[in-house]
Amino acid sequence: MNGTTNTQQEVPLAIQPATIADPINQSDLVKPGTLFKATAPCVTYRQRFSPSTANLYWLGGGEYDLPPDSQSGRLCHATEESLIFLWQGNVAVEVSARTYELAPYDTLYIPRGAEFQISNLNSESARVIQCSATAENVHPVHHSRFAQYSRREDRVRRLNGKDVFMMFDVTEAADKLIAGYTFFQPYQRSWPPHNHTDQEEVYIFIKGHGSMEVYESPEKLCFVHSVSEGDLVTIPMLNYHPVFSQESPLEFIWCIAGERYWVGDKNKDFMAGKGDSITT
Repeated sequence: MNGTTNTQQEVPLAIQPATIADPINQSDLVKPGTLFKATAPCVTYRQRFSPSTANLYWLGGGEYDLPPDSQSGRLCHATEESLIFLWQGNVAVEVSARTYELAPYDTLYIPRGAEFQISNLNSESARVIQCSATAENVHPVHHSRFAQYSRREDRVRRLNGKDVFMMFDVTEAADKLIAGYTFFQPYQRSWPPHNHTDQEEVYIFIKGHGSMEVYESPEKLCFVHSVSEGDLVTIPMLNYHPVFSQESPLEFIWCIAGERYWVGDKNKDFMAGKGDSITT
């Protein structure tokens, strides 16, 4: 039977290798590089306002967004004291080598010049609000747990259709800051309108929608705006600043810099809802 037999023959190399090379591996002494894609989620800080942009003397602030399994760099405000408000998610904040676990609506006071780092090692994103004011002195760190403070009657001011939660009050040491949360029931308004001769303030809306006015006097009322989740309004001294809820509950952070008091603790007419307006 006629046929053709194909025989495969090895082609000799012109130069034979001396050895077979091992795969390239990183040295034990040199750490490898890391690729960070432009589209990958990362920790971001967005400055929302500063004294110069908000017509204020001391108060500024912004917002951290932390994706799952993320960590900020080490942060420090050399000339400012700060309050951190956990808006969404859960985070851990390390301040001067001690770690504080924050649940939603917890607040944390960070002293002037203290180094801190925010970590979100959970499967959900987290959002953190920070307010800061210039300070001359250093005071202790203070962690206010909302789950506890919201059940303490000495920390709650109950108004008609509204509850005020005193998260960082005059009982805590600071140069200028006090802060808390106000929860409006539907279809409520601030009453009576009030202003301050020695405090500036910011309202940061974290749930619901409504409206807000900021004005020097009724005849000069020209700032009337709708507000929704994530909006903030700064309040320079001597401005009245009533808030109005609509068909759903409205919640906001308030943070004050200046003389340390809350209006209802200084003027009992405010707690009783008496008068057409109040100045403190």
